[in-house]
Amino acid sequence: MRIDKYLAHAGYGSRNDCKQLLKDKAVQIDGVLVKDAKTKVDIQAQVVTVRGTVAEYKEFIYLMMNKPGDCLSATKDKSGRTVIDLLSEDYLKYAPVPAGRLDRDTEGLMLLTNDGALVHGIISPKKEVYKRYVAKISGELTEEGKAKLESGVQILDGQNEPFTTKPAKVEMLGDGLVGIEIAEGKFHQVKRMFASVGCKVTYLKREAIGALELDPALGLGECRELTEEELGLIKDIKK
Repeated sequence: MRIDKYLAHAGYGSRNDCKQLLKDKAVQIDGVLVKDAKTKVDIQAQVVTVRGTVAEYKEFIYLMMNKPGDCLSATKDKSGRTVIDLLSEDYLKYAPVPAGRLDRDTEGLMLLTNDGALVHGIISPKKEVYKRYVAKISGELTEEGKAKLESGVQILDGQNEPFTTKPAKVEMLGDGLVGIEIAEGKFHQVKRMFASVGCKVTYLKREAIGALELDPALGLGECRELTEEELGLIKDIKK
């Protein structure tokens, strides 16, 4: 692999940024100074350093975040903080983006990555990746209402167009809590679905995306890289 491409995947900016590092005599391969962007590096056997610090090669980065409320699932926004604002510089250099969205006031599992295929797989309705939520509701969810959610209800999408949801998986948890799994992500979809059967969502948290579950040890606003085991749980999403 060319050294400029390696550096870019190691989070050192664009190809031009990486070429400038080479011009500045900041890059070494196995202790030998490198100035030519076309120089090849063996990513399995050689060590690359930038100003004395090992440059770790990562083609992709996968982050699990426990998204807090009052935080947008966006890369930037003038009106408030985003999930990107919560990341450290160590992660920001890989330019991850949210894989899908959660409403501003919804908490829970958010994936951030620079792997475009995974982002597409998570948000594509054709993939039917179920997301599991726990909702606190006011109003009684009757057996009839539960059956309607499980067979599909008609709501309005983000453009106020009629939309029939795919069948949901619903579990009564007690104390006004309901577990619900859906395979779509329309604007305020879970809230609109419950509203269609006479219930109001007062709190919402996403607990899982497919087989990947939120780490209960993560506090609100905290994130970490996925483990190899967790990566195995989502590998089929982007196929």
